[in-house]
Formats: sequence, C-alpha cells, structure tokens
Amino acid sequence: MEIKGSSVEESARLVRTLADSIVALGGWVLSQGINGSGVIIMLFEFERQKCADIYCTLIGAGVELNLNEHAHLTALCQCTNGRQMECGKEIASIELEVQTFPARAARQAPTSQAA
Repeated sequence: MEIKGSSVEESARLVRTLADSIVALGGWVLSQGINGSGVIIMLFEFERQKCADIYCTLIGAGVELNLNEHAHLTALCQCTNGRQMECGKEIASIELEVQTFPARAARQAPTSQAA
C-alpha cells in the first residue's frame, strides 16, 4: 500500500519517531530516507493485527493524511478486524511518502493574498 502525507515536523526527527514506533510495535523498517526537498520515503512492514496501532502512530507522530489515505488505512483496519483469524498474522507493507514543511519554515513562508 502506498500512503502519502505531509507534516510540519522536522524531517529527521519524524523519521526517527516513526522508525522507533514501528519497531516498538513489532514492525520492520526496510528502508528510510529524506531527499533534498524534505520528502521522507519509508518502506515498512508489520503484522496486520497491528494496523490500528500503526495508523495511530502515523497520526500521533504528526503525519497529515488526505481523505483518500484515511480511507485506505481505515479499510485495512476494518478488513483485518473483521477477519482476524484469517489475516491477523499476514504481513502488510506500506510505502510512506511524507512532504515535510517544518513549522519554522512554514511560519517564514510568504503568504499570498487573493485580490
């Protein structure tokens, strides 16, 4: 599953927070990186029975998702909860892309006004 989001958190701190939280939940961070534009790319896996915890971790860390991304994660959680015996131990894989806009930079950015 591919998930895209944004965050006002500092990119290096957000990567550390997410990686530590995913591992603490029993997941595996397969790759992580930050490009020159502040975009975090992270590939991680986890047992599906932990999908609600992973979802909460993303939101709690400051990753903002659009309506479609929330819908995808909600569907994964609902499907897993409804079929816990069949798929709870299956492995889910997420490629997460987060555009970071650190709060200080966001405050310094010029605002445009409509005429």
